[in-house]
This record gives sequence, structure tokens and C-alpha cells, in this order.
Amino acid sequence: MKPSITIEYCPKCNWLLRAAYMAQELLTTFEDDLYGITLRPSETAGRYTIYLNDDILFDRKDQGRFPEIKELKQLVR
Repeated sequence: MKPSITIEYCPKCNWLLRAAYMAQELLTTFEDDLYGITLRPSETAGRYTIYLNDDILFDRKDQGRFPEIKELKQLVR
């Protein structure tokens, strides 16, 4: 079964465009390898977490920054 990615973002912080951009980049790069990508608005302010299936791939609060797209692609590989 192909893995799926969920990007949980803070809508109050206006991070939807960032999440959509990252989803587009991942779908373009891993077109045949992913089941899909879900964008999920968070109820927690300031959250920007990327999950691979149910595992946290990247958490903005833990890292203190957003992932670079190149870095994110390497994590997905």
C-alpha cells in the first residue's frame, strides 16, 4: 500500500498557501509513489506538522522552523 501524507497547518496563521505549495511539490515529485496528500486545518494555533501515514515526519514547533522543500523530499524518500 502506498503511503499518504497529511499536512496539518494553522489557518489563523495563514499557512494554507505554504501547505498547498508543499503538497504540490510532493505530488509532482512522488506522483506514482504516494496514495495522496491531505491538508488539514489545525485547531491548535501555530501548528505546522507533516505526517507520513501516522508518524510525524516534521514538526515546526520541535524544529523551530519550517522545512525546506528539498529537505522535506529527502525525508519522504
